[in-house]
Amino acid sequence: MIDVLIIGSGIAGLTAAITASNNNSKVLVLSKTYPTHSQSVQAQGGINAVLYEDDDSVDIHTQETYKASCMLSNKDNIKMMCENAKDTIYWLDSIGVPFNRTLDNKISQRKFGGTKKIRTCYSSDYTGLKILHTLYDKCIKQNIEFKNEHFLLNLIIENNSCIGVTALDIKEGIVKEFLAKTTILATGGYAGIYTNHTTNSYTNTADGIAIAFHAGVKLSNMEFVQFHPTSLENSNILISESARGEGGYLLDETQNRFIDELKPRDEVARAIYEKIEKDQKVYLDLRHLGIDKIKELMPQERKLAYDYSNIKVEEQLLPITPASHYSMGGIKTDINARTNIRSLFACGECAEASIHGANRLGGNSLLEIVTFGKIAGINASNDGKKIGLINASTNYAKEDEENINKIYNYSNKINFYTKKDDIGNLLFNNLGLFRNEKKISALIKTLEELNLEIENMGIVDKSKTYNKNLVEFLEFKNILNVALLASTSALNRKESRGSHFRLDYPIQKLEYERNTILKKVDNKIVIEFEEIV
Repeated sequence: MIDVLIIGSGIAGLTAAITASNNNSKVLVLSKTYPTHSQSVQAQGGINAVLYEDDDSVDIHTQETYKASCMLSNKDNIKMMCENAKDTIYWLDSIGVPFNRTLDNKISQRKFGGTKKIRTCYSSDYTGLKILHTLYDKCIKQNIEFKNEHFLLNLIIENNSCIGVTALDIKEGIVKEFLAKTTILATGGYAGIYTNHTTNSYTNTADGIAIAFHAGVKLSNMEFVQFHPTSLENSNILISESARGEGGYLLDETQNRFIDELKPRDEVARAIYEKIEKDQKVYLDLRHLGIDKIKELMPQERKLAYDYSNIKVEEQLLPITPASHYSMGGIKTDINARTNIRSLFACGECAEASIHGANRLGGNSLLEIVTFGKIAGINASNDGKKIGLINASTNYAKEDEENINKIYNYSNKINFYTKKDDIGNLLFNNLGLFRNEKKISALIKTLEELNLEIENMGIVDKSKTYNKNLVEFLEFKNILNVALLASTSALNRKESRGSHFRLDYPIQKLEYERNTILKKVDNKIVIEFEEIV
């Protein structure tokens, strides 16, 4: 019997797996791809912690995180995360994460935007990748079981308790049931729904969030999506905030600096996009840093710029553009990583743990996913020890298998790949850095019309085994549903706050200092605003 079933094998999921395994629970990690392919590897710049309190403190870190959230977070949750940050870094260090070090062997730190202090620990500009690979190595040493290439289809809910999931074994083309005493969703965020306008990987399609909502799980603050100021023009490949943290400049067409590069990300991204909307180019300038510093601290950025833009950053200006990067909203959880469904937990970017609110500080995402990965792992493990064997029928798998078979019979009048690109463009234009009621309403209308046409968007590949066309169709449905949820949230928040900037309501309003809550009632989206405790 599985004690703790974890869906997703990024940093949050692997941290939860290690923690639960250390607590003597039988753990299974289910993943759509492979751990080393997860979105976590693209977190480049660093992870925040107050390690040396000469001129910094946990209180300052807490206050700066809360300020960045635009008062849309829980101070107790933030304080807990910040208080544990030093232990989090030293734990990662102890298991082998290769942090950069000073000459006296202390962990190096750099400055990130939205803060006046230097507290971001890093491993060159490969921080997420190095953390993930180290965690995966530890999972292998602890003989934690993985089932890769399994696509989540549904949560199995009985009497308001989650007792497992159904998933499509992509290789075999078979729908399978996985029963477990407790389940943790660590499936990643939804910034990837902005197809062709995102720094996220192709497989980041908001599956866990879509499926959780369908099962009756509450979502929160879906209108808040962070746009990273610096991605490569044309390809949207991320150029980390570390480039600006180490002293890079943002220049306009006349090669003048036009904004403080280390202001909060929402402000910097909007300033850049205002230039681009006027058909002006914006550049990242690293030339003055020198080749030695660039090679030491930003080797990945240098390589990405050359490989994808044919630019030598030590000699040339790098054209950049904002792109959808990180989702602050998601599955509503408390400080213990619990959802409104018993035995169901969520952590990582798919969860809204009242930390980031309307805008996230750079360097806090990796800190949050490790912190709450541990919390989810230990709480799920402890809960599992109180639960007996789970017995359930196989009707769940059978029902999902029937639904999969129906897809094979859908007509192929409309190419869903084209519609996926259309949704990405619409989201960026209508639910991007600047929004208004007319644009959001038009977006919602289009998404609702596409939902009605779903049976005319079938698949060409009719094979059963390793059918990527089928998987991508299922992903498309999740993108469509989550786009509608995010748009509905944005329409109802009639103010501007953090990453949610409405041209028709440009002022932050006290009446909206509350969380947006989405839930499914009688197959409809119900929205309300909830006071922050």
